[in-house]
Amino acid sequence: MQTPNRNCRDKLIFALDLGEDIDETIKWVDLLKNHVGMFKVGKEAFTSFGPSVVSRIIERGGNVFLDLKFHDIPNTVAMAAEAAVKLGISMFNIHALGGREMMERAVDSVNNTARVMGVVPPVLLAVTVLTSLDDSDLEETGFKCSTRELALRLAVSARDAGVSGVVASAQDVIPIREACGKDFIIVTPGIRLDNNVTGDDQKRVLTPRDAITMGADYIVVGRPIKLADDPVAVADRITDEISEGLAR
Repeated sequence: MQTPNRNCRDKLIFALDLGEDIDETIKWVDLLKNHVGMFKVGKEAFTSFGPSVVSRIIERGGNVFLDLKFHDIPNTVAMAAEAAVKLGISMFNIHALGGREMMERAVDSVNNTARVMGVVPPVLLAVTVLTSLDDSDLEETGFKCSTRELALRLAVSARDAGVSGVVASAQDVIPIREACGKDFIIVTPGIRLDNNVTGDDQKRVLTPRDAITMGADYIVVGRPIKLADDPVAVADRITDEISEGLAR
């Protein structure tokens, strides 16, 4: 099978939270490492397998997006950010709702740790509003604004704190791009193809083509690839959609 275009492939992040054991999980890395740009290690995989899952992915030539959404007091998040840099990851995230000071401390920790180690600092992202939440969910928790309004406010706060970019719904990309500029990195989860996903809990979703057309830099895809009869073929199909989105 032909290897997909590198530039388009690099924009595809595969959510790796699966597998009964670490060896089964790593088989997905071997299967997809030439078809996706990065592997997202989230709470499920990291809690099950610990830092070893990160090191094993990197040993096999894969890049890691550590998706643990650090959200705590500033000092705790700063120390967690330092530990994340030492893992050798390419990208990780904190939660923008942790506040300006927490984000600033994380930025400083990343840059200082990377400088001491003599490495390029990983991309630091701030999570805005989860794609499993919609306006009614925010209203229930006491917010007096829409998901789009909150995502935009949090993105601007993250930018002002020195964070490199955000994780946000593709539906929020356009206003965030307009407010934060062309160099601000936007990663979009909640990506779906034109078929339904069993047990889906995502509410604010778009196709890969539409997300890239709107200005997303990276897209995160999990279940549409995991549940496919031919995961490699689906990953390549998504890469094709990314190419089409870029052409627009």
